[in-house]
Amino acid sequence: MIFLLNPQERTKLLMDKIKELIQDISQARQSNVICYIGGDRKNISTRVAPDIIPIFHKHLEAIKNNSKNDKIDLLLYTKGGDVLTALRLVQLIYEYTDNFSVLIPYKSYSAGTLISLGASEIIMTKMGELSPVDPNVTSIFNPVDPNNSSAKIPISVEDVYSFITLVKDIMDIQSDDSLSSIFSKLVENVHPLALGSIHRTYLLIRSVAKKLLLSHMDISEEVRINEIINHLTEKLFSHNYMITRKEAKEFLKLPVNYCDSDLERDIWNIYEYYKDYLELDKPFIPEKYVDINGRFSAGCGIIESIYRTDEYIFEGVIQRSSSYDGNIADNVNITYQGWKMI
Repeated sequence: MIFLLNPQERTKLLMDKIKELIQDISQARQSNVICYIGGDRKNISTRVAPDIIPIFHKHLEAIKNNSKNDKIDLLLYTKGGDVLTALRLVQLIYEYTDNFSVLIPYKSYSAGTLISLGASEIIMTKMGELSPVDPNVTSIFNPVDPNNSSAKIPISVEDVYSFITLVKDIMDIQSDDSLSSIFSKLVENVHPLALGSIHRTYLLIRSVAKKLLLSHMDISEEVRINEIINHLTEKLFSHNYMITRKEAKEFLKLPVNYCDSDLERDIWNIYEYYKDYLELDKPFIPEKYVDINGRFSAGCGIIESIYRTDEYIFEGVIQRSSSYDGNIADNVNITYQGWKMI
């Protein structure tokens, strides 16, 4: 019956239900739950980025000042984002606790997987998914998109290294002259500085993954650590590969635990409520959300604990203008985007 309510009543009911579930999970796990939902709605989305760090700091300070228990559970949903922010977030959380777990209802991709590597426990539902951590690199030196002269083509780090593997191992080209000729052809299509950036990113992602795993593993487990990193960076052969909890636990040997039925239900319901609140399954069309003055506001990300709620907000205005041929056009202007406490 929630869909029969007016928008204000519906929003309040959804947020009240989420708060109740956060408290239920906190009590069941004897922890402090922070939810981070990186909205992946079409036309507006949020990704793991440095601007989340001050927001998490406020939540962690509130927990420190109000809770006698320092255990942190991060309920995480994200398609990915910045590699170094993932590392910084985990480092920040460990400033407040030695007992850090990640709860994954559904997608925890790329930078989300890196965050999960930093947790000493990963709780995944039946729908929970991790992903490879082989990023794309985009810089001013990347090739120009032939369909859009103002855009650059992202380059997958692993695509470049797979090309080199193809040449040396599959085609069995070993002579210095042949390899030099092939590399020259590659440089004709990809700027040398772009290739340098790719190599630096390759080294960075492995370094960050290792630091995150060492947050809760011992250096004596270096063989296992390297196996995990190799699998996540090289051996899945597609950035879109979805790692289930069974594979993460039994093959990767990550510290994955399954939910009991009550916890599974609560974690999944929180995700469903956030999905409804942020309308993640509906493309954002500004014209459908404007008031009588042509202004609109839409949220596309949440960081929430029982002590506060922060939402990533897009605000803007639609202005109608007439062209020389008499046609009316809508101009969408974004006037604000960023985190707000609500």
